[in-house]
Amino acid sequence: MTTGDLKFFHVLVMITHRLWRVAILISLICILMYVFYSGIAACVLLLVSLSLSLYYAEDQLVYHPTLPTHSRVFVPRPSGYNLPFESVRCPSKDGTVLHMFFIRQPINGDTTPTLVFFHGNAGNMGHRLQNTAGLYHNLCVNILMVEYRGYGLSDGSPSESGLCMDARTAVDYLLTRTDIDVNHIIIFGRSLGGAVAIDLVSRQEYANKIWCMIVENTFTSIPEMAKHLLGWRILNVVPHLFYKNKFMSIKKVRHIGVPSLFICGQADGFVPPIMGESLYAYCNATHKKLARVAGGGHNDTWTCRGYHDILKTFLQETPPRNKLPITTSIHHV
Repeated sequence: MTTGDLKFFHVLVMITHRLWRVAILISLICILMYVFYSGIAACVLLLVSLSLSLYYAEDQLVYHPTLPTHSRVFVPRPSGYNLPFESVRCPSKDGTVLHMFFIRQPINGDTTPTLVFFHGNAGNMGHRLQNTAGLYHNLCVNILMVEYRGYGLSDGSPSESGLCMDARTAVDYLLTRTDIDVNHIIIFGRSLGGAVAIDLVSRQEYANKIWCMIVENTFTSIPEMAKHLLGWRILNVVPHLFYKNKFMSIKKVRHIGVPSLFICGQADGFVPPIMGESLYAYCNATHKKLARVAGGGHNDTWTCRGYHDILKTFLQETPPRNKLPITTSIHHV
């Protein structure tokens, strides 16, 4: 059995496990079609059913809000890391209530930048608190941690349009605060959060409200990730129409003009670093940087030596909002 066969079997088992009622119904209908009509009709029905099942099961493959167990009922609080915080509940544009943590610098919090943190596809924002504490202390920024719909204590179910809507809601919330510098909002996203960040900043009405963007170990698109992870040759000819979640960052990044930093952990075994490099290459920002971090894995690049120095240097060199950016460079760590 080839690697591709093993991946196909693994995905099929996962879908069957999560959608077992649907799988049983499809099997029964196919058997009846075979008995009363023909084997060809049963095969056609099976292929159509599998395609639809894959389409609707894609959310189960992309989003993992229940990993680890209890992630939907228990969210670690910033106080566990001695971080001063507010627990915020804010309705998204469609009424879905989101849960967020706002962590503010005790001194000069109204004049320091504020970083909006979009996390990856598993767990909840509380699982990123050690990482957040490092950003808080090393960059001296306020931090708004965003809990997507269907994650942690937020209401609803995750979807591409929903997560992107939640990102816009987070920025809208910040703009209502009078205790921060709204001219220095940093958008930060890791992995899936990077795709959410790129969607947000690519929108002109929000780009005008953003100082800069930082994305880390993020991908070009879901279709490209599917090809990479599954290795099925048939995916090379599958139209994007058949993907429920697309997150076409490689197209959206061409519309980004705000200063941008792309961080690529060179030991990332999940998202190939070349994807981040492609996003950097296609980004339309004049002031953009690419940081290749040696030894950085998908979830631990932030623990590598020199990581916070990369971010600090980028922020120090980023011109004020509405000023013409002047530099482009590549960092190696």
